Amino acid sequence: MESKKTLRDRGICVVIPTYNNAGTIADVVRRALSHCLDVIVVADGCTDKTLEILQNIEGITLVSYAKNAGKGFALKRGFKKALEMGFAYAITMDADGQHFPEDIPTMLQANQNYPGSLIVGERMGLEEMERSKGSKFANAFANFWFAIQTGHRLKDTQTGFRLYPLKKLYGLSLLTSRYEAELELLVFASWHGIKIVSVPVNVYYPKPEERVSHFRPIADFSRIFILNTILCILAVVYGLPLAIWRGLMTFLRTTYAFLFFIISTIFVVKPLTFYYRLVKKDLEERRMTMHRILWNYARLVTLWHGIPGVRFSVANPHGEDFKKPAIIICNHQSHLDLMTMLIHTPKLVCLTKDWVWNNPLYGNIIRDAEFYPISEGMETLLPKLKSLIDRGYSIVVYPEGTRSIDCSISRFHQGAFLIAEQLQADILPIISYGAGKALPKKGKFLRKWPIRIEIDKRICPEEMQSFGQTLRAQASSLRKYYKHRYAEIANKIEQDV
Repeated sequence: MESKKTLRDRGICVVIPTYNNAGTIADVVRRALSHCLDVIVVADGCTDKTLEILQNIEGITLVSYAKNAGKGFALKRGFKKALEMGFAYAITMDADGQHFPEDIPTMLQANQNYPGSLIVGERMGLEEMERSKGSKFANAFANFWFAIQTGHRLKDTQTGFRLYPLKKLYGLSLLTSRYEAELELLVFASWHGIKIVSVPVNVYYPKPEERVSHFRPIADFSRIFILNTILCILAVVYGLPLAIWRGLMTFLRTTYAFLFFIISTIFVVKPLTFYYRLVKKDLEERRMTMHRILWNYARLVTLWHGIPGVRFSVANPHGEDFKKPAIIICNHQSHLDLMTMLIHTPKLVCLTKDWVWNNPLYGNIIRDAEFYPISEGMETLLPKLKSLIDRGYSIVVYPEGTRSIDCSISRFHQGAFLIAEQLQADILPIISYGAGKALPKKGKFLRKWPIRIEIDKRICPEEMQSFGQTLRAQASSLRKYYKHRYAEIANKIEQDV
């Protein structure tokens, strides 16, 4: 099953705490193993046959201890074991059969869509199911106080089916040992800016006479009341200041980056280009100077100066030196893409949208550097692009045509492949990760996120036939290849975000 491999590639395991669930534990664990290769079961001082059953199940990691210490303690032991084994995320589920291990792929998909987030499995149809008044009240009570303490609303704060980003968990040292621990983890995660995402999951509630519950109404409600009292106080003196500080730092990082770009463009790049336009009489020499200015400026922003909060890295496993011209293709995610592309070589030209080419701030700069708008059409563009190729320039084309909102790889258009075919030029794939996370298409603020650029192996005109006999087939095949390579990069990086 492909999802099994993806779970392992992304560093995701399953953690199942159990206390006296002999009637259900074997079924739950075996079903979990059918969807995930790495299952950790924590036997929390079991006094029935649960531990004996678990010892006879192959393929699991078993953590056990003699005295029952509560679900919170069991989760803490399970998380510690998962971290020791090198996992970045843990999917938790109850051992009583309430949760469906078949929903593990749903949690995986949510992790891929929202890396670094805490995913909460919102139990579908909960209100229509036959539950005790205590259970209904406990869920409503927890939901209400979670909203008061964090300013965020969740419909199901009591679900035990979750995906935790283990390296970002806060409050573990303060973790209460029993039932209320899961609420505490949610609250601390929210205070520290971890995105909490709800996804619908299935739930099974057996008949009242068949249920195994360790919930003690008076004792557990008392503990929950005390915990919520403490959390409400901490929300004012700890959670709120953290949120204000985090918002202020995000604003300052974004403002700094924006002002750096504006001021350096107006007072450094534009004066330099104006000066060289006057002193350089040779047209080709002047153009090359413009390219060197852009190249150095892009390196200043990304590699030397850095965008605040963004870790930038480049991988070049095939030793590409950009000496031979090529049609460079890259997935398109963000306004930052141009900067991350210009760092590779001064001899680079990008095909742009009209609004970029006509931009009042830097439009004249890129026009001097022979960037061309796509709207000119192929008949007009091809002679100009041939001249650039003949003079040693590589041409950057974004086959998607527009930035992706969610960083997925959209449909590739055929233009880049037509240009390569007509000019008999190599295609050089470059895969970009993270720019769309650091500055999303519709985002207004910079996020702290790593950007990774991987320079792939060149594809010569003869090799393009292996991707398909038509331009459409080649575009489709390259898109599939990009999706695969992007997933590989994401699986590695998103274990540490």
